[in-house]
Amino acid sequence: MKAVVLAGGYATRLWPITEHRPKMFLPVGDNTVIDEIFEDLEADDRVDEVFVSTNERFADTFDEYLAESPFEKPTLSVEETVAEDEKFGVVGALEQLVDREDVDDDLIVVAGDNMISFDLGDFADFFESKGTPTLAAYDVEDRERAKSYGLVELDGDEVVNFQEKPDDPKSTLVSIACYAFPAETLPDLSTYLSDGNNPDEPGWFLQWLQERGAVHAYTFDGAWFDIGTADSYLDAVEYALDGGTLVADDATVEGSDLGDVVHVMSGATVTDSTLDRSVVFPNGTITDSDVRNSVIDKGVTLEGVDLSGALIGSYTSITRGDDF
Repeated sequence: MKAVVLAGGYATRLWPITEHRPKMFLPVGDNTVIDEIFEDLEADDRVDEVFVSTNERFADTFDEYLAESPFEKPTLSVEETVAEDEKFGVVGALEQLVDREDVDDDLIVVAGDNMISFDLGDFADFFESKGTPTLAAYDVEDRERAKSYGLVELDGDEVVNFQEKPDDPKSTLVSIACYAFPAETLPDLSTYLSDGNNPDEPGWFLQWLQERGAVHAYTFDGAWFDIGTADSYLDAVEYALDGGTLVADDATVEGSDLGDVVHVMSGATVTDSTLDRSVVFPNGTITDSDVRNSVIDKGVTLEGVDLSGALIGSYTSITRGDDF
């Protein structure tokens, strides 16, 4: 069995935090999102290789990261894009990777920005028991939120209908970006694309497969975070910290009030300030400030400011009088 971790997006909704950093490397507690995925795949003896699919812009970053990581299975597979408008779409990128890497085994595919509470080994068990294309599904319990995803209707654990980003959701059970494909279905990627079908949303491909044969859904309780916005990232941090705070051993916090869901990283200094639901990256300096619902990148200096719902890029300096 092979695995693909999709990491080719540009995360423009999280800029400037992710302008020069893949969002999969954003810290969630003591770990990163992609490390959680790597750990599951590393522990599964059925998976003998993990392809990390990324773009040319982030290729060097991933190459350096993997070289220094403890994981042995991941290898880099680079799609030839450097900007959002050049992307092949998820299905298009997957088809190219299968061809580029000559993949002819059963394949697990998971988005690198997916933070999930189930073990990918359990998902692989379910997939092997069914022997069909398989997706993971989660009940978001909110019809407005469900409009942003592909919805699935089940008969038992078999998928009988799809709705891709519907205006009027029939349910709140959504397909998350975690799939498994038997080896014999991989050529269907080329057939699907050559017929002019949607190259971007995987839900359309799963619907196309479901119209031709059985597709099953692995449903789970617990937690799932699709880290695409500042709010969803902070939600994931809240889950990882169990609603508490985390201050690095070599960070300095003096005369400050740290509320719920605050992560202050290595080398950062927080003085005479109030922080709530915020992340402060390494070597930042926050003095006499009120920071809420914000992500403060590395090396940032804040002095005498009031921030709410802000994304502050690295090495920025904001002083008194600049309110957000």
